[in-house]
Amino acid sequence: MRLRAVRLWATAPAAVVALLLFAPAASAHTELESSSPKDGTRITHTPATVRLTFSEPVDLPEVRVTAGGGQQLPLSRPDHGDRRGNVVEVSVPRMVGQDRLALVWRVRDMEDGHPTSGTLSFALTAKTKDASASDAAAVPTPSDSVRTVWAAARWAGYLALALYVGGLVFLALLWPQGTQDRRTRRILTLAWAGGLAASLVTPGLQGAYGAMGALGDAFHLATYRDLLGTEVGIVSACRVLMWVLAAVVLAALLQGSERAARSPGWRVGALAVTLGLLRTTGMAGHNAEGTHPGWGAVADLVHLLGVSVWLGGLTLLLLGVLPRRRPEELSAAVSGYSALAGVSVGAIAVAGAVLAWQVVGSFGALFHTGYGRLLLLKLAILAAVLLIAQGSRSWVRTRLDIAVLLRGNRATVRPFIYSVAAETGLVLVVLAATSLLVTSAPGR
Repeated sequence: MRLRAVRLWATAPAAVVALLLFAPAASAHTELESSSPKDGTRITHTPATVRLTFSEPVDLPEVRVTAGGGQQLPLSRPDHGDRRGNVVEVSVPRMVGQDRLALVWRVRDMEDGHPTSGTLSFALTAKTKDASASDAAAVPTPSDSVRTVWAAARWAGYLALALYVGGLVFLALLWPQGTQDRRTRRILTLAWAGGLAASLVTPGLQGAYGAMGALGDAFHLATYRDLLGTEVGIVSACRVLMWVLAAVVLAALLQGSERAARSPGWRVGALAVTLGLLRTTGMAGHNAEGTHPGWGAVADLVHLLGVSVWLGGLTLLLLGVLPRRRPEELSAAVSGYSALAGVSVGAIAVAGAVLAWQVVGSFGALFHTGYGRLLLLKLAILAAVLLIAQGSRSWVRTRLDIAVLLRGNRATVRPFIYSVAAETGLVLVVLAATSLLVTSAPGR
């Protein structure tokens, strides 16, 4: 078993490298491909319309074009030549007494809400004049403070999801009697409350970031209203609904205790809600942006489930099973979780390789983009966690036998607590890197 685990963890990094070496280029966020008239063209008068062609289909409410002074210009679809829905026509008012027309465009990606922007500049006279930054309107940029808070909210949401989903799996498969433990019940309740709160706050932060607004805009009703008309907003609303249904599953578990955890009916309901939470969380990421979005969706689901089972189980071991120091629980829960964690880690490695292939798109992008370097940092931390876990596996097995023989002696259980606490802390760092990846743009 140990040799098999070593082979699995040694093969996973090689799989990531192989997939990236032979992967096709993945699509990034929505960009401006061309304009008519072309950017930098010298024209004799103000054009009635300027046609913008984007790299992906766009919704008109997600596109904003302003002229000098911040005047927002009306947009429309062209009458013909726009089968993909990626062309927008901008109505431009006549400019009097000016020798340059500057248009600032901004578009929010339909998949994950990330914004991109740029500027177009046209000379209106034959005079030679440099199209410098002083002539063109300033290009808006997303707020760093909004992105930081958004990443923190995403981290809290991932943590709550992992504790809730992983906790339910741990109780249902390994420790049904733990449903009566006060600390365990409190962890699950706090995880549900944190997950619901994060799912309510995150859409506002994402909307403010996509609209390049300030932190205060994240809490305005208009931000939520604008976001709900997009795919990102619909997914966010579905995620809130799933957390509401999760309250029903949790209430049934807290009332029925061990009997509910062993009930096939409750397990089916918990499985349905768990899959709904995992899927709606994954739909807010980058897995649909590559050439094979179906594979990305499946890999993201498996990846989130593996991390949830791993972290949720570690937390209940640390705060639930170990403090009780009951020999029969130590023997069943710790050894059972060791096998379950091995399966979870294998799933994380394989799914992570598929996601890296899907989102990053090339081996060079790992080193030449901020997203790729952040992904490498996450992989390095994850590799460190796996090495530590593998190195302590035999030590834990020996200590477990001693702890059971000594009937849960405090001195023999304490090393368990230190080991599990260290591994849990490292997994939380991996979650933090994941949150930053979600709020970053691939291929940049």
